[in-house]
Formats: sequence, C-alpha cells, structure tokens
Amino acid sequence: MDVHAENKMGVMPVNRLLLTMSVPIMISMLVQALYNVVDSMFVAQLNENALTAVSLAFPAQNLMIAVATGTGVGVNALLSKSLGEKRFDRANQTADHAVFLALCNAVVFALLGVVGSRFFFQFQTDVADIVDNGTSYLIICTVFSFGLFGQITFERLFQATGRTLYTMLTQGIGAIINIIFDPILIFGLFGFPRMEVAGAAAATVLGQIIAFLLGAYLNHKKNQEIQLSLRRFRPNGQIIRRIYAVGVPSIIMSSIGSVMTFAMNKILIAFSTTATAVFGVYFKLQSFVFMPIFGLNNGMVPIVAYNYGARRPQRLTRTVQLGICYAVGIMVLGLLILQLFADKLLLIFNASEHMLQIGVPALRTISWSFLLAGFSVICSSLFQALAHGVLSLAASLVRQLVILLPVAFLLSLSGQLNLVWWAFPLAELVAAILCAFFLRYIYHREILPLYLEVETDCMDVNTL
Repeated sequence: MDVHAENKMGVMPVNRLLLTMSVPIMISMLVQALYNVVDSMFVAQLNENALTAVSLAFPAQNLMIAVATGTGVGVNALLSKSLGEKRFDRANQTADHAVFLALCNAVVFALLGVVGSRFFFQFQTDVADIVDNGTSYLIICTVFSFGLFGQITFERLFQATGRTLYTMLTQGIGAIINIIFDPILIFGLFGFPRMEVAGAAAATVLGQIIAFLLGAYLNHKKNQEIQLSLRRFRPNGQIIRRIYAVGVPSIIMSSIGSVMTFAMNKILIAFSTTATAVFGVYFKLQSFVFMPIFGLNNGMVPIVAYNYGARRPQRLTRTVQLGICYAVGIMVLGLLILQLFADKLLLIFNASEHMLQIGVPALRTISWSFLLAGFSVICSSLFQALAHGVLSLAASLVRQLVILLPVAFLLSLSGQLNLVWWAFPLAELVAAILCAFFLRYIYHREILPLYLEVETDCMDVNTL
C-alpha cells in the first residue's frame, strides 16, 4: 500500500469531504457537551453552591483547553500543509513535536493547579463552601491534565490526516466513561467513596485519560500517513515556532474566553451567586450549539490547509462557502431552541424559582448572538488554516474584551441584571462586521493569487 498516495482531502467531492471530516467530530463534540451538562446536572443535585463552584472553575478549565486546542490548531495546519506539499518527513516531525508539547503543557498546568487553585477561588468569592469545593475540583483537573492534553493531541493527528472517525471513537468513549462515573463518584454508589464535587472532577479526568490512551494506540495502528518516533526525537525550534505562529493566536483567542468568563463572573456575582450559576449553566447549554460548529471548524481547517498547500483554490473556496452555510443553519436552530425552551432547559439543573426568574430572560437574550456567531467562527477557522491567526485573535479581542466586558460593566451600573445580557448580541454584531472585513482582505491576499496562478498555469499548458 502506498501511504504517500493522494489524500482524500485533495480529491473527494468537497461537500461530501466536509461532511465526512466534520460529522464524526461534531458527534463526538456533542457527546462531550452532553457530559459537561451531565457533570453540572449531578452537581446541582448537591446544592447551588456546588454548581457555582463548578461554574467558577470554568475559566481555568477553559484555559487548559485553550492551550491544548490552540497547539493542536498549529499542529493541524502545519501537518496538513506538509502532507499537501508531499513533505512527509516534516509531517512526521510535526507529529512528534505535538506529543512533546502536550507533555510540557500538562506539567506546567499540574504545577499551577497545585500552587494556585485555592487563591483562584478566594479571589472570586469569600463563600467558604464554594472555595473548598472549587479548590478540590480544580486541583484534580489540573494534576491529571495529561489526559486532556494527550487526548486532544492524538485527536488532532487524526484530523490532520482526515481520519476523523477515530476522533469520534476516542472522544465518545471518554465521554461515556465520564457520564457513567459521574453519579458513582459524586454520590458514592456501588461501594465507591462519596466525593461530591471532587467526584465530578475525578470522573472527567478518568474519561480523558482513557481517551488519551486509546488515541495513542489507534494512531500507532491506524494512522499510516504519519510515523511517530519519539526515540529519535530532538526538539526543533523552527518547527515549534511554526506550530505556535498559528497556535499562539489561537491560544490567546481561546484564553480571552477565560478572561471574559472570569470578569463576567465578577460582574454577575455582585448581583448574586445565582446570577453566576445561571451564567455557568448558559455555557454548558450553549456548548450544544457551538460544539457542532467547532466540529465543523476542526473538519474544515485541514481541508483548507491541504488544498492551499496543493494550490487548489476552487476546493478551498467551496469548503469555506459550505462551512458558512452549515454553521449559520446550526446557529438558527440553537436560537430557536433557547427561545422556546429556556425554562425547561434550566430545570435540568434543578433550578429554583429565583434561578428561573434570572435564567429565562438571560438565555433568551444571549441567544440572539447566535445569528452572527456561526459566520464569525468559520471566518476564524479560515484565518487560522491560512496562517493568519492574528486576525482571529483580533476579532476575538474586540468581541470579548473591547466590546463585551465594558458594555456589560456599564449596563450593570444600572442595577438591572436583565440589561447586562444584551452585551453579548452587541459584541457579536461588531465581531461579525470585523470578520467580514478580514475575510475580504484574506481573499485578495491569499486566495485570489491562487486563482491567478492556476489560470496562468493552464494558459502555459495550452500554449505548449
């Protein structure tokens, strides 16, 4: 078998390719969203403080995910581009560096978690029960974060070579294990100790570790286009720089979400801890809408990068067009669900009457931002795939820090919590306008020259 034959990303019909690449990731991410909801659903059965503790831990968890996925974006772009250019040695080196960087990142977060978890919660609240529960939860998540970093790394190696079915398998099994062990470890069933909030963290890292080990095994056995060889591995500064040239803007962009969430929690907790719990519930629920978009994004990036490297602009452009159409459709569906069923969704989390009074208008208001968010996410994935991650970073900075937080703070001065939620649709509107401007720039800078190059080659061939 010729492992260097043309990859399907260069020959399969684009719509079928995009769906083949994206749907398995979308399904696996929906399963991940489900276990995030299940985590909070079971924790909410303990009490509202327990739910608030998990909500306040989200920025730190999101920071770990940001570093893992941002590094993965850089790996994905470089690896897929190398395969498109038939530079297989560089593709293998990139895969080796992906594993090395995952290990380094896990060690850093383990140390930060042990040293800083309690301070992180004390800075946000003085409620002792929330601080104690949150600290134990976060320490477990960080100390065992090698499972998270390893899982995401090996999933990205599959995505870069178009084998997204294995990504669905590893994520799905990890999520199922988490869902099974959540009630067992939280409530102490079947002879296991009752760990309460810490049990939710233990179930999460157990699922991640098993998904990581399965991903490593399947990459070794099934991913024939890349050959991992850590025994011959030597860190290469040039490859690391190229990974993080794309990865760092993505990391910062995702980390901005952690800063935004942390700051919003500070704004909302001035109203009540219930408002903070509602915001945490919103993030769990909106993941059901955004996770499919991120799955679409993950399937799209290697297709765009591959066809850019292979100098096939028609396939690149068609991929982006289809991505925008699918993303907007998913977002409209999400908007309708939150508008129609906000109260029923909150009751999943054992919402009190007070929580419903705050939460229903919050979900309905924030969800209007979905109408434009799909377009912005797909534009950002295009920028990343073409090594213009700084444009994604700029759009995210404007959305979450330049617009969202200042507007939310100013609206909070009115003393009316319901007004604060309108900061989200306003910020998304500004971000969408900025992404449209960047999209025009990218088209003229990167894509149009490809069309001209292909046209010139065709004329040369006809002349001959």
